[in-house]
Amino acid sequence: MSLFNELFTWWNGQTLGTRLFTSRKGQKVGEDEQGNIFYETSDSKRRWVIFNGPVEASRVSADWHGWLHHTYDEAPTDVPLKRKEWERDHKANGTGSPDAYVPQGSIRTPASRPTVGGDYEAWTP
Repeated sequence: MSLFNELFTWWNGQTLGTRLFTSRKGQKVGEDEQGNIFYETSDSKRRWVIFNGPVEASRVSADWHGWLHHTYDEAPTDVPLKRKEWERDHKANGTGSPDAYVPQGSIRTPASRPTVGGDYEAWTP
């Protein structure tokens, strides 16, 4: 990442201030499957994540989200959450990307919209 991006943009990753704070006070706690790295201070009062790629909160799984917000004291790398058999794997929000949900009849789907039946009559002023 360029120095310009690190100085002036937060959405491309960590800023210069975050980099300095992390190097001075941060202790690496773990890393998730997407390569995001999680840190905390020595007194465990502050916890944060350095994203591997675009900064998007939905890229943090429920396990790590709970740890970041002090819901769980132990990191998911130390004590993984028990998962139910019906739970799916975490998936980031796809809005604005090719993975976004596209309902039937949307202009983004290749299929044409179903024709309207005879129960609709257009209003004319």
